[in-house]
Amino acid sequence: MLTREIPRFGSRRSYHIVERNFTVYRSQWLMLVSGFFEPLFYLLSIGIGLNHLVGNITVGGRIVTYATFVAPGMLATSAMNGAMIDSIFNTFFRLKISHAYEAVLATPLEVTDVALGEVWWALARASIYAASFITCMVLLGDSPSYWVVLCWPAAILTSLAFSCVGLAACTYIRSWQDFDLVALVQLPLFLFSATFFPISLYPKWLGVIVSFSPLYQSATLLRGFSLGQLDWMMILRATYLVAIAGAGLWLAARRFRSILLP
Repeated sequence: MLTREIPRFGSRRSYHIVERNFTVYRSQWLMLVSGFFEPLFYLLSIGIGLNHLVGNITVGGRIVTYATFVAPGMLATSAMNGAMIDSIFNTFFRLKISHAYEAVLATPLEVTDVALGEVWWALARASIYAASFITCMVLLGDSPSYWVVLCWPAAILTSLAFSCVGLAACTYIRSWQDFDLVALVQLPLFLFSATFFPISLYPKWLGVIVSFSPLYQSATLLRGFSLGQLDWMMILRATYLVAIAGAGLWLAARRFRSILLP
């Protein structure tokens, strides 16, 4: 009986998935371009509206405008949302509706190539959107430090963590109705990850819970680079996101194999 050899995780053939997705989106370029307007609308709405209502805020002993505080949190949220949309909604369609992956596996590509290829594709889009968001932050004066350039790799790391987790979560979704559960997780993360207010304003018990949120770790990491407030905790935050990405990708590969190669 013929068996398929399971390759070393991270086969170079995964780039074919990126190539396939790029070919599909070339005819749907408006969907890609729309991602450039999201950061501009976010930052303009905060800068024009809430910034004048809230006033200044103290972060790490430094007084900054509210827009300067919120902008890195919005960047983290944008990275999370973009990664989740790609890895959950789009992957679900290809996995359960169009059955595109079944056709892919008729080629020399393996399940691990599919999982890793989808992650690479999500990161490719995230890198473009993060660059546009950071550019808007700088042009609008919402980032007072040259260290803001490091927000770009940090935002990509955020997308990596959430895309891997989203890819694993996608394999448990049975129908479109289950997407309500995704929103049930995303909304609290968005509202209670120190995105809009410092974690010091939360009750102590809630602050402990929030500290385990990957979005909080990302927002705090990005805020440190944006304000030029660097410390050793940033290494731990980045390591935390890498660990989440690794666990998510490992689970996603196992789940994809059980679904596509029963």
